[in-house]
Amino acid sequence: MSRDKSSREKSDGAHGSCPAGEAGRSLVEAAETAALDKLRNSHAERAVLVSVEFTGERRKLTTAARQARKAALVGAENELGRDALDDRDALDDPDPLAEIFAGPAKTGAQGRLTETSGLDFEAALEEFQELARSAGAEVAATLVQRRPRPDPATLVGQGKLDEIEAVVLSTDASIVLFDHDLTPSQLRNLDRKLSCRVIDRTQLILDIFARHARTREGQLQVELAQLQYQLPRLSGQGKAMSQLGGGIGTRGPGETKLETDRRKINLRIDHVKEQLEAVRRIRRQQRQRREAVPVPVVALVGYTNAGKSTLFNALTDAGVLESARMFATLDPKLKQLQLPSRRKILLSDTVGFIRNLPHTLVTSFRATLEEVERAEVLLHVRDASSPMLDEQKVQVEKVLGELDVARKPVIEVMNKIDLLAGEERFRLASLPGSVATSGLAGLGIAELLAAIDEALIADPLISIKLRVPQSEGAVLASIEAGAVVEEKRFEGNLVYLSARGPASLLGRYRRFWDRATGESAQG
Repeated sequence: MSRDKSSREKSDGAHGSCPAGEAGRSLVEAAETAALDKLRNSHAERAVLVSVEFTGERRKLTTAARQARKAALVGAENELGRDALDDRDALDDPDPLAEIFAGPAKTGAQGRLTETSGLDFEAALEEFQELARSAGAEVAATLVQRRPRPDPATLVGQGKLDEIEAVVLSTDASIVLFDHDLTPSQLRNLDRKLSCRVIDRTQLILDIFARHARTREGQLQVELAQLQYQLPRLSGQGKAMSQLGGGIGTRGPGETKLETDRRKINLRIDHVKEQLEAVRRIRRQQRQRREAVPVPVVALVGYTNAGKSTLFNALTDAGVLESARMFATLDPKLKQLQLPSRRKILLSDTVGFIRNLPHTLVTSFRATLEEVERAEVLLHVRDASSPMLDEQKVQVEKVLGELDVARKPVIEVMNKIDLLAGEERFRLASLPGSVATSGLAGLGIAELLAAIDEALIADPLISIKLRVPQSEGAVLASIEAGAVVEEKRFEGNLVYLSARGPASLLGRYRRFWDRATGESAQG
């Protein structure tokens, strides 16, 4: 009872601090989320998690590559000594300095060699466990394997597969989750050899997105991604599932069940794309109406669970849902915000990114991510308390590169500094091009607003002196509402103003500029 009472009091407080409509929507979202979480926890599936770390193998260098490497090693001769280089030639070792010039290679799920990301494996494993919990699973066991390269048939090999089956039986698990993308053949082989369902990383993320999609647009985008994922993974039984035609000349192997399913999925994909294009058309019309009165868009981007929604609420008092679950915010939010210079912007909160974000999701969520593409400035929100801080930055920049927005002005927002010690806070605050904040504690908000003000270039700030007759009350009111009045004095029937504000606003009143003191000064 006390818990229910405290939650009601908290809801009442939130309602009082927000407009009635927005507060009502946020309370409905919170209630729906709580009810869904309760329902999922009561029917949580027991899951066995499998994560594989591929160590890779060093490959022998060609003659040309070895000669180039020898030339590069000359500079290191003084440090290692001549003996080390002689030993290398005697033992036919490709390179005793391989660890200096290149880290160990890794192989991806398809067997391709990839660069070492530097991601801490334990931290990645914790992230995968949080993904499973966000999907409503109860983690029954976690299995880890280290191998040089993936097994083409099952990813993990027969020995590990037997161990997984034994753990599934002993824990009474109903699902096995792999922290890797499985090829269609690997998925079919695992389904045949394990006594429970098998789901890979992409399918797990798609399931979380489907749970959190609230708007029609979000549901369509998730459905499109799911259909594109399922299409190459359909399995049938060939002629045993064929549909025979009727009449002369039609007796024989007809269209198989597999072919029918593929045709239906392709038709559904085309239909969903048409509906998404209609959504995109409506968004374009809304954007054209907004652009009639030019208001810059600033977009929050970042890794999932970096605190974007909490920071969005701290900046705008929007009252959107805040949750520690991954991908709690799926549908974009737009809110008007006034900066210290009195300029107005539209702040956009978008879906979070994650390591190895499925490309089908990036493609399907183009309609949602259009706000990022249209934004003038990006606020890259980073979890300053995360041990994967640098790796998360790399992953976010990778997705921004896919969206062709990596060259936009970016402000690094080091969020959650309330979880750090004082020395670390000071170090982050002194980094060039970044702002240290805490959306939860309300720290660094003023500094972030000032940084946004400085980063906007579409409507630059200018400083100007004006002489406005007192009879022009509408002009005076407009200037004082949209610009910062640094000085104001009255002489006779004139009002002398020193104002700093957007060029689009002050340019409208060029006829009142004080020519004797110079036209303008760029801010």
